[in-house]
Parts: sequence; structure tokens; C-alpha cells
Amino acid sequence: MKQYNVTGMSCAACSARVEKAVGKVPGVTSCSVSLLTNSMGVEGDVPPEQIIAAVEQAGYGASEKGAGEKKQSGGDASALEDKETPVLKRRLIASVGFLLVLMYFSMGHMMWGWPLPEWFNDNHIAMGLVQLLLAGIVMVINQKFFISGFKSLWHRSPNMDTLVAMGSMASFLWSVYVLFAMTRAQVDGNMEAVMDYMMDFYFESAAMILTLITVGKMLEARSKGKTTDALKGLMNLAPKTAVLVKGEKEVTVPIEQVEKGDIFVVRPGESIPVDGKILEGHSAVNEAALTGESIPVDKEEGDLVSAATINQSGFIRCEATRVGEDTTLSQIIQMVTDAAATKAPIAKIADKVSGVFVPVVILIAVVTTIVWLLAGQTFGYALARGISVLVISCPCALGLATPVAIMVGNGMGAKNGILFKTAVSLEEAGRVQIVALDKTGTITSGEPRVTNLVCEPGYEENTLLELAGALEKKSEHPLAKAVLLEIEQRKIATKEVEDFRALAGNGLTGTLEGHRLLGGSMKYISSQVTVGENVKNQAQALAKQGKTPLLFAKDDVLIGMIAVADVIKEDSPKAVQELQNMGIRVVMLTGDNEQTAKAIGAQAGVDQVIAGVLPDGKEAVIRKLKEYGKVAMVGDGINDAPALTRADIGIAIGAGADVAIDAADVVLMKSRLSDVPAAVRLSRATLRNIHENLFWAFFYNIIGIPLAAGVWIPIFGWTLNPMFGALAMSLSSFCVVSNALRLNLFKVKDSHRDHKIKNEVTLPQWEASKGEKNMTKTMTIKGMMCGHCEARVKKTLEELEHVTEAQVSHEKGTAVVSMETEVADEVLKKAVEDQGYQVENIQ
Repeated sequence: MKQYNVTGMSCAACSARVEKAVGKVPGVTSCSVSLLTNSMGVEGDVPPEQIIAAVEQAGYGASEKGAGEKKQSGGDASALEDKETPVLKRRLIASVGFLLVLMYFSMGHMMWGWPLPEWFNDNHIAMGLVQLLLAGIVMVINQKFFISGFKSLWHRSPNMDTLVAMGSMASFLWSVYVLFAMTRAQVDGNMEAVMDYMMDFYFESAAMILTLITVGKMLEARSKGKTTDALKGLMNLAPKTAVLVKGEKEVTVPIEQVEKGDIFVVRPGESIPVDGKILEGHSAVNEAALTGESIPVDKEEGDLVSAATINQSGFIRCEATRVGEDTTLSQIIQMVTDAAATKAPIAKIADKVSGVFVPVVILIAVVTTIVWLLAGQTFGYALARGISVLVISCPCALGLATPVAIMVGNGMGAKNGILFKTAVSLEEAGRVQIVALDKTGTITSGEPRVTNLVCEPGYEENTLLELAGALEKKSEHPLAKAVLLEIEQRKIATKEVEDFRALAGNGLTGTLEGHRLLGGSMKYISSQVTVGENVKNQAQALAKQGKTPLLFAKDDVLIGMIAVADVIKEDSPKAVQELQNMGIRVVMLTGDNEQTAKAIGAQAGVDQVIAGVLPDGKEAVIRKLKEYGKVAMVGDGINDAPALTRADIGIAIGAGADVAIDAADVVLMKSRLSDVPAAVRLSRATLRNIHENLFWAFFYNIIGIPLAAGVWIPIFGWTLNPMFGALAMSLSSFCVVSNALRLNLFKVKDSHRDHKIKNEVTLPQWEASKGEKNMTKTMTIKGMMCGHCEARVKKTLEELEHVTEAQVSHEKGTAVVSMETEVADEVLKKAVEDQGYQVENIQ
């Protein structure tokens, strides 16, 4: 999406006009204009010159965002500075000064007898000329209304400024006519007519309309400025300089000069300038700027760090990996900016109304004036009713109702580590009825952990771990890392074994201080030593829970069992419960076997578990679920990308693969499942705010226009002075923007006010699609020891092109590969052996 700045817009009618003009340019696939940020997003292969020419032809100005500027990390906060409010403030002060003098002459003296200089006494012509002069000055001060209003009228696209300009100009011109008529009457000596004409002056109305509209514009501009506070805050986080290592020296350079591969240093308390990889040192890094998480994260050599995060404790030396607009911070800012430049579907309602609103209002004003004239009223009275209709009508409120709420809601999401890529995703997330969750890395941590320790008599847990660790520290198996992590957390010292060997048949062996150690699967250990029925039953029970039991023996005697599993994240059950409390059905999708999947699903509390699903099978499941309701898919892996794209809303866990993040509509920077209900909650609050804004915008015009036209005068005697109409118009937009700003107070984590959606769905019961099996090959593989090995080999094979399914068994030592077309044996063999396993043959 290319973005442009648009100038000259004053209301929703303007944005609709620009959108329509650009949409007609050949090659433009979509165009979205934001009145809030005076920006435009255009999709399609069209040169910028053609887009700019189309905007200018419609009567507005345009320029390409960032043209001629070097993009830097974090963006430019100055681009979002409120430049409009200071200008409007100066205009308002000058207008009020002259208006007060005008009101003194027009109303103070005539209504309350306030004193005037002697030469004004009984000089009605002088009084009129002074009022004409003062009103003219106020009109010159606020000439922007007339330039914009009549220019847009000339282009046959009248806007809000047209209504204001017509109302003020009609008041002024009528008053000028009355002044000439009064002069003629005074020359003729008809003083009674002179006094009647004095009462028909509307100079003060002409000036008051402009001043009050300027008040509203200034309040609106200040409020609009606050809606981008979150985005400006993100931009201001970006450091302006970096300390690079040049030879033996440290040099401080502007952030724009940092290039990929440069070495930079960060001392305690300093911000990290660009994304990088730690080469030396360790520290605790505060990543609250990006994720909203206040607890610092420990970083050491080899770990990645992000721009705008704060190094809190240690000195670190890093290599720049992503700079400029490629940093994580810049990408977050780009997502927020893109969301502001897009339109939510609900905004189309206001756009359609705004497109015809101003011409209809002008027609109503003309008809109102004619009707009152036909009813026998004076031209001044009829004109006042028509002017009231013009100045009370407010297309601005309609145009701002949606974008201000979207901007504030999106900013709130960014503050909490929830990034909505578009306005559509922010609106649609709140309408989700079914949430499909990937298991590994989403519900679970994605890394095995020790869950159970079962010791034989005479052995304690620490002793079991010490002996097991001596073997596992030399193993490259994924489950070995889980055992070693548990040992590290318990601060247990391990010794070095001799004669270490990884044995075929899922076993490890070694010698420790003259004692023979064995470790491995139930099948292997039970073939080497005696395993009691009690241990076998415990191992079977653990396996049913989705855990992998590892047995260990010393001198051919069993010493204990360690169960390892991919454990669910702490917040997963709570997140699932919160989604269910909202009336949302939760489904878990996984490629694991059914036994393991159901065990994890039961712990998480999901409504339905679908196991044994291939990557293309996940996409098929999502397609099926969409027949029952609006579906959100939550995942983190490359194999989740098709399903994320297929779902109505794709939600990517931030720590996951870049492909998954690119495919998603919403990105959760904290990688926590609890942010899924938070995203839905924020979307619902934003949608509710939009509905409130639209209701009041429509309600205001539905009530205000008939009141201004004088519909209620015959019944209730209610009438509306044009000045009060202008006041009402000026405050309407301010009220809409202020209502949207209330979203800043919304607590995205508070579930107490959650309510169930009206249309809860019933989930279908079906077997997940296994894919079409056109061709199979059976691979004999050595080195697989457990279910985790199975999953690893299965995932590796299924990620190969043309492979539709891989049925892997560590017990049989085989993998049956189903393909839609022939895949070379060398390709299959290399993929498996790259994971550390040995392929003996392929049939």
C-alpha cells in the first residue's frame, strides 16, 4: 500500500470526493482516505504522479509520504505533530476580538442601551457601516472557509466549508442589502422604515457563525491530535544516535547512518538503537516499549535484541541485523499507520451518507427559505431559517465517527502489544464466533519440560537428575534439553561420563566412576533391565497424558523415571475460559497423535480437539468451520500460514515465524494466548464506540435540521437562531472525538464486563482431512526415541513440497510418506538426516 498526504479536506464529503476521484484512476484496486490523519492509502500498480493529478483535479492537494526523505528507524513523530491547532487558535483569538466589538455595537447598544460615542447617536448608517466593517474583518480572518467552500462548490463537490461559507455569506449579503435599503429610507425621511431595517441586520450572525465554527474546529483539532498520541509515543521511543565500534574507537553516529553488520555497544540505562544480535555480554532488557510487558527479559550471547528496548543492567556488544524501516519498532509503527490509513466496513455507511449529505442540506435550506416566504414571512425571517439549516448540519461528525475510534483503539492495542494490521481486522475481531488454536507454541510453550520424577527406593529426585544429566548432557536429542534445563534450575552439578554411546533402539549408555549408566525409552530399558509392573503402569498413565517417560538404570538396576512433555503455557486455560465466557467456541488443531492432543486439550479446556491435521488439513478445517460462523485462527508456525490466511481473522503469536506474522491480520507481540481475548475485548469496545458515534452523529442531524428549518414553530413555537445553530455544529464533532478518546481508559485485560454474543454456534463433528494419498514411500529411520522425535520427523517431511502426509512411528522406526507427485529419495533422506536421524533405506 502506498500512502499519500492529502491537503484541503475539511469534512467527510471531501474524503469521499478524493476517494471517488482516485478510485477512477486505471490500475487502482482500492483507495482509502482518512479525514482524521489527512492521509490516503492506495493499492495498485499506478505511478504516484497519476494519483496526485487525480486528487488535484478533484480540488485538493496531495504528496507522496516520505518522498525525498531517508526513512529512519521508528519513523518521524514530527509528521504527526498537531500543526492545525496553533493556527486555529490565532484565528480564533483575532475573530473573538473583533466579534466582541461587533456584538457591543449590534446587540449591547440596541438591546441593553450600552453607551456609544456621541457621533453615533441617531446615526444608524454609521452603526451599519461599523458592523459591516467588523463583520468583513472577521470574514477575512476566516477566509479559509470561503476559499475551500466555494472552490469545492466549483468542482461540484460541496463540503462542510461550503455550508459555512454559504450561511455566513448569505447573512452578510442580506445585511449589506438592508444597509443600502436603510440608507435610501433615511434619505427619504422614512424613519419608521429605518428602524425596521435596523432589526434585519445579520452582520453579527455572519461573524458569529465563523467564530463558533472555528471554536469547534480548534476543539476538534486538539482532540484529533490526542488520538495519535500512542503512535507519536512509539515514534519518540526510537533512539536518535548509536555508539558504533570503529576499529579500537567508539563513535557516536546518527541512527540513520547505522548499517546492517555494524557493531554497536549499549551501556546500562541506554536504549538499544537498532535490532541486533548480542556478541558479547549479558543483561536484562526492558521490552515494555514493544510488548507492553514490564518484566525485563534476560539476554545473553546469541540472543536477539530490538530497537527502542532498554538495556537495564549489563554492558552488551551487538551486531546490527535490521536497521532503518526494517526494525521491529518501525514495522509496528508501519502496522499502526497502515491501520489508520484503511477503512473499516462500518465506515462505508457514513461515507455513502456523506457523499450526498451536503447537496441535500443545501437543497433543504433553499426549500426551507421558499416555504417560509410562501407562508407569508419576511425575506429576512425566511433567510434566517435557511441559514440555520446550513450551519447546523454537520457532515464532520459523520466522517469522524469511525476513524477516530479506530485510531484510538489501534493505539490502545499497540500499547498493550496487540497489533491490528488494518481497520477491518480491528472491527472484525470482535465479531468472531469460533477461535481455532494451534497447539505447539500457541497453547503450549513449544519446548519440552520435565513434568514428573518417579524414583525407585533408595534414590532421591536430585540423585536421579544428577545421573540422568550425566548421560543427557552428551546427547543431542530434544528431550535431553528438557532434562538439562531442570538440572540447571535446581542448580545440580553433573559429572562427565566415559564411553558415551547413543544406541540404536532408543538408548544411551556411558560409564560414570566405574558404574554403567543406561537411559532411554520404556521399550529399550525394559529389554535391558527388569522393570516392575507398577512402573510400567505409571509410564502408561503418563503416556496417556501426552508425556514421554524416560527410564534410567545404574549397573543394570532401574533407578527411576523422568516424564517430559511440551507443557501448556500458564495463561492458556484462563485465556480459553475467557473466550468461552464471551460465547466463543474454542477448537484446538494439531498434527500430534490423538492421545497426546486430547490430553493437552483437556488441560486447556477447549471445546473440541482435532488431531493428526496436516498443514493443508488445517486450512481445510478452517474452511469447514467458516460454514458455521466467523473464524479466527491463532498460530505461530510456517505450517499455520495457509490457515491464518484462510480464516476470517488470522492471529499470529509474535514470537513465531515471520511467515505466520506476515499472513496474519493481528499480531500478539507478547506471545501470550491471554492476548487473544484481550484483542476481541478491545475490538468489541471499539465497535461499540463507533456505533455510539454514528448514532449521535445521525441523531444530531435528524433532530437539528428540522429544528433549524422551523418545523416545530407551528406546533411548539420552537425556533433556532443561526448563531445557536453554528454553536451546535461546532460542538458536534468535538463530542464525537471526545467520545472516542474514552477508549484510552478502557482496560483490555478486565474480563468482568465480558458478555456472550447472541449467536453462539454449534461445532461440527468430523474427522480432519488427511489429504489425498496418490503415492507412498516407506522410510526406515534410526535414532527416533519418542513421540517428540516422531513429531520432528513428521513436521520436517510434511514441509517438503508435494508431500501430503507422513505417518511416523518411533517404535517401528519407520515413516510412511504420502505424496501427490514423485519426490526424490535424496530429498527425503537429506531432510530427515539434517534433523540428526539416520535413514537406512527408502522403499
